[in-house]
Formats: sequence, structure tokens, C-alpha cells
Amino acid sequence: MSEQNLVMVHTDAQLVVVDKPGGVLAVPGRGPEKQDCVVHRLKKLFPTSIDQPAVHRLDMATSGLMVLALTSEAHRSLSRQFSARLVKKKYIALLEGVVTADSGEIVLSFRLDPENRPWQVYDPVQGKTGCTRWQRLEVFGDRTRVAFEPLTGRTHQLRLHAAHELGLGCPIVGDSLYGSGQQGDSMLLHATELSFFHPETGKWMKFSSPAPF
Repeated sequence: MSEQNLVMVHTDAQLVVVDKPGGVLAVPGRGPEKQDCVVHRLKKLFPTSIDQPAVHRLDMATSGLMVLALTSEAHRSLSRQFSARLVKKKYIALLEGVVTADSGEIVLSFRLDPENRPWQVYDPVQGKTGCTRWQRLEVFGDRTRVAFEPLTGRTHQLRLHAAHELGLGCPIVGDSLYGSGQQGDSMLLHATELSFFHPETGKWMKFSSPAPF
């Protein structure tokens, strides 16, 4: 990804909303080979940005909308909104298998498996609870398109809630951790809607990006 194809959905003096491609890190990882990411590309385009503009993340394989703060004030405001669950997010996913119910809510607890990072395992005792609302949109063949609305922001939440037998039991297509995808496959999970209060004006802002699959 080059600076030129970091798609800007919205820019102002306080924040930037980008449409992240799948396969690109949201924030830098460990090692020189994992420094190319949305944050570093953004900082090249906005040299006066704060050093840590990210207020949330998308998995590397997930595409779609991300908001980043350009000022400390915006970062504090957006971080508070995420913590208070004021930010609204919607995802579209294509799942392996047929989901027979129309809609529902998944509440499951997971934690990191320290022996198998970054794998998350079901643990109703020590895990952190994640909650996701979902709606079936379309079934074609042996695949199902669903809309996810995460009410919490746990690591790999949507991927786990889709794949686990206590969730939908249908992994996201291309998921190399919890499904049958291979490393480097495109995972068909897209952050399609993102809404929050503007840090400076207080105006409710809503952005959308159609799923590319």
C-alpha cells in the first residue's frame, strides 16, 4: 500500500476516516517488516499528526472504515466514546456454511491462548465477554452473508463469534485462524459503517463503505 491508495473518506483538522484495505496492518507491529501500516502512512500525509493517532484497530485481514485522531484533544474524545460504547460500528461478512436463523445476539467469553498467540480460546470463567448482534442478509449455495454489530470490542470478536459452535458455527470466508483460509487469503469481513460524535463540534457523524465482496 502506498500513500496514494490510502483511501480518505473524510478529513478535517481533528480527525481522518480512512477505508483500510484488507491485508494491511492498522498499527505497526514488531520488527522492521511490520512497520508499513495505516498509522505510518497517515503520518507521512499529515506530518503534524500526534504520534499515536489510532483510537481503535482493525485486524490486518479486515477491510473497511477506521477513524484516526490528528490532535490530542480528538484522541481523548474518541477514546472516551469507544470506552463508553458510544461509537456505532457495522460489519458485513461472508460466512462458510448456512446460517438458518434470521438474527440474534451472541454473548461469549474468550481469552488469549499464550501458548498459541494470537489464537483466542473460549473461557467462560477467565475470558473477557464479547457481545455481538447479527442479522442474516442472504444465503447463496453453502455461504451466508451476515451483518454484524459488535457491542463490545474484544480481540477477534467477530471472527470468533462467527466460527465458534456456541456462536454461528460458520467461520468467515478466508479466515486463516478460525476457518479454512490459508495465510495471505483475503478474509471477507468489512467494516461498512462507522458513527461517532465529532470531537470538536459534537455533531453526530456517520460514514459508510460498501463491502467489496
